[in-house]
Amino acid sequence: MAHPKRRVSAVRRDKRRTHYKLDAKAVSTCQTTGETHLRHRAYVVDGDLYLNGKVAIAGYAPVASAAASTDEE
Repeated sequence: MAHPKRRVSAVRRDKRRTHYKLDAKAVSTCQTTGETHLRHRAYVVDGDLYLNGKVAIAGYAPVASAAASTDEE
């Protein structure tokens, strides 16, 4: 295991961390629905689940809300 002989100063530590930055999320606009969504992810529009511009599951949102309501009881 690494075992430092001397304490690393705050300046050295911060210089090393200058490259640790968040990147902006890749957002796309669907050509079918015009909805913005995260790339390579499914998304819900008007109760239907879309993936790659096609309906993956029709009536998806009512099913999800019914499952959530049964968990609350």
